[in-house]
Amino acid sequence: MTYGDLLRLTVLLAGGAATVLATVTVVAAQQNSDTATLIVAAAWWSIAVIGGLLLGRSARAAEAVREVLAGARTVTTLPSDNPGRVAIGRLWPIALFALVAGGIGFVLPGVAAVGTGYAIFVALAWRRRESAVIAVEERDGVRFYVEPGSALSPLTLVRSPGLGRDRDPAGHPPPPAAA
Repeated sequence: MTYGDLLRLTVLLAGGAATVLATVTVVAAQQNSDTATLIVAAAWWSIAVIGGLLLGRSARAAEAVREVLAGARTVTTLPSDNPGRVAIGRLWPIALFALVAGGIGFVLPGVAAVGTGYAIFVALAWRRRESAVIAVEERDGVRFYVEPGSALSPLTLVRSPGLGRDRDPAGHPPPPAAA
């Protein structure tokens, strides 16, 4: 699985978790006629949106992926591991978080509200990391792949040669045609 795909999937999963947890918060709070939880939740979600947007700017995204990209070891062959297995192995904590917070949220809507804010923050803060990785891949002509491993261990990447481009790099026009 490419690192860009894992980042995209992380953002989508966090956004989906935020949607589900927000729904649980609203439904549970309405059943209990708990308007205070909804007001606090709206304030917390607004803070999470602002914080995520600030931390998700392009310059910060490039800075966030710099170290892990620099630590990638170079290989000459493509990894043969199943991308689905790599994704599940790395992203199961997000799904578990959503299930636990959502389950508790039906009894205590504040738990789901806090979880929603956290998921919103993560989704927005990580939204541009994929494009930062793709920019490096296009610039250097390489691909970064995630090595299989536990979600509880540090992420490790391998760098493989790119398979070429279908267009010329910016600033390099094709040679003139022979007459």
